[in-house]
Amino acid sequence: MLPTRIKTHLLMVFGWVMLAIGVLFILLPGPAILFIPVGLGILSLEYAFAKRWLRKYQRYSSDAARRMDDWFTRERFKRIFRRG
Repeated sequence: MLPTRIKTHLLMVFGWVMLAIGVLFILLPGPAILFIPVGLGILSLEYAFAKRWLRKYQRYSSDAARRMDDWFTRERFKRIFRRG
């Protein structure tokens, strides 16, 4: 069984690795949208800046999803009413 201090350090290293992979996937094709919040979620257990960034990311993602939902709804109604 690992001591708590070592577990915490390993978890933080894992969080930083996940965040770095997510940032890398912004530039390369990959699922950055999955890795960044996971990395920030892990890091937010220890760091206040990660908690702030995670909240900003959650707000941005929620707003983006709402805007896309509104856009798809408008496009769907446009198609329905165009056809007659």
